[in-house]
Amino acid sequence: MAALNSKLILLASIFTLGALASLAMARHTPQEAATRLRHEQWMARYGRVYTSPNEKETRYQIFKDNVALIDSFNAEGAKPYRLGVNQFADLTNEEFRTARNRFKGHMCSPQKGTFKYENVTGVPSAMDWRTKGAVTPVKDQGQCGCCWAFSAVAAVEGINQLSTGKLVSLSEQELVDCDTSGEDQGCNGGLMDDAFEFIIQNKGLTTESNYPYTAADGSCSAGKEGNHAADIKGYEDVPANSESALLKAVANQPISVAIDAGDSSFQFYKSGVFTGECGTELDHGVTAVGYGESGGMKYWLVKNSWGAQWGEEGYIRMQRDVSAEEGLCGIAMQASYPTA
Repeated sequence: MAALNSKLILLASIFTLGALASLAMARHTPQEAATRLRHEQWMARYGRVYTSPNEKETRYQIFKDNVALIDSFNAEGAKPYRLGVNQFADLTNEEFRTARNRFKGHMCSPQKGTFKYENVTGVPSAMDWRTKGAVTPVKDQGQCGCCWAFSAVAAVEGINQLSTGKLVSLSEQELVDCDTSGEDQGCNGGLMDDAFEFIIQNKGLTTESNYPYTAADGSCSAGKEGNHAADIKGYEDVPANSESALLKAVANQPISVAIDAGDSSFQFYKSGVFTGECGTELDHGVTAVGYGESGGMKYWLVKNSWGAQWGEEGYIRMQRDVSAEEGLCGIAMQASYPTA
């Protein structure tokens, strides 16, 4: 009986070892090995380090799913834009949206007051404020949900350059730390209009070099806050749900806009004119810095704040003149701009 039990135990051990060997072989199929190598190369490129083997495996599985989605989309070639394996490839879409898209769109009030460009006629067929020296290099908000601050600052940098002839990189961190008495709450989200209101009440905004970005909430530095480098006199809202009104505005200065950037196609956008999968649940603040046409398709040129490795060196071209009055991803719903 003991001998029989020993044989059964031995057979069970052999079976278990065989199963483990089969599993190991399955994990190292050529396709799986290639994907794991791709993940290692991706980690090296973006400096990603994980705290444990378990975390690495979890992130690898997310990476694997995202790569499959990206490769499948590009292979179909059905859209005029492409996706890419960027720095967000080991994040689920929910993680991605939670960390970065914190525009408080539901708290925006309807457009009111004047629209200084209402009677503008004969706008240029194309505009790119980068070529006119009114746009600073692309910045990176990191894991802080303060897209609203980057959108507002880019618009203020633009009007300041148009007014003074000098392009000065201004401080998002000042808004994150100091603009906290109203709806704006640093990394927890905010509104561009409220940021403009703060700058007006504060009588200006300091430079990025004087008050550097930390990608985290901090205490307001009164000394730095008082060292103004640019100011604005007011701000106006672009009439809602009108791409033609938005066009008049963007033809004259960089404009803060809110969009629905929650879909994976936005997370992994790489190049081309984005015709996207998006709705109108505004969750991200960006800056329209121009417009044009490519391959017969009109587009908005939009500056993002996810670093220069995302999209077209930090920018996205979004389809313009769509059938929906609110514009693609709601870009024409809640646009605004500072006035000098």
